[in-house]
Amino acid sequence: MSALSPEALVTLDGIASHQRLRTSRIASVLGNRLGSSALDYAVAHHLLEGAEHAARARNAGHLAWYRKTTTRDLPHLSVGSHLLLSPRPGDLLRSEISETAYYLVGPDTSPAPPEAHGLVRSALASATEHGFGTLLTQHAPVICLLNHRRLDETLHSWALTRLPGTVFTDYTAHPEVLARDLIHEAAHNWLNDALAARDVSLPADVTFFSPWRESPRPVYGFLHACWAFSLTVLYARQARRSATGALASFLDAHLRQQEGQFASAVDSLAEALPYVSANALRDRVSHAVSKAVDSA
Repeated sequence: MSALSPEALVTLDGIASHQRLRTSRIASVLGNRLGSSALDYAVAHHLLEGAEHAARARNAGHLAWYRKTTTRDLPHLSVGSHLLLSPRPGDLLRSEISETAYYLVGPDTSPAPPEAHGLVRSALASATEHGFGTLLTQHAPVICLLNHRRLDETLHSWALTRLPGTVFTDYTAHPEVLARDLIHEAAHNWLNDALAARDVSLPADVTFFSPWRESPRPVYGFLHACWAFSLTVLYARQARRSATGALASFLDAHLRQQEGQFASAVDSLAEALPYVSANALRDRVSHAVSKAVDSA
């Protein structure tokens, strides 16, 4: 495959139609008039989950809100084509399905503070400058900022399969660090949508050692790590060129760490990729990792 830009890497036929179909089905269940954008897709899953919570709690007011609300009703939470959420720690929810914390947009959701808006705008601008704007628009349209951290503290971020298009992440004062983590989690959302759009089923009983987890991981988790970390490497390599001071040191450390991780993973990736039955998707993952391993 010839060299692909970051934007070309995350352009894959079928993903947009998959998102529109899922959104239409949720809108039908809720009985509302959601649109067909990537933001509608992400918000639809918040509304569906919220409606279920409200129904279980017999909260008629909240159930009505979740059934009638669309993205057009949420301009107070918008940052461009994204929604920005900034919940208090006590607002995070836990599920019987998973211990991973999450948050749902709801009738009581307040706008994030102005400084958060500025940070997110700068992070999105940095990601766009280096070719990842489309990825974040399509696969991280809902951004949930969690805890403010220093550069020398551990940063946590995650995405949930039942809330596609939403990214949960800690953040620092540096927009480039936020951009890196948004790209990482958006990559996970992209791969989930791509696998669904191409009807790819991966075996659960085949594992490969993941240097990122330091343990064997099923094909699904191993490929997710290879794909998401390769995109953060491609972004960090570009952002590092204009970085100075503590940020430059942070990005250098990230790139050194990933160099070692990928050195331990590339042979296993060659064995894992044949399990991806969609040629175009398999080529995207292979190409991204090859570019990440290339230190030029």
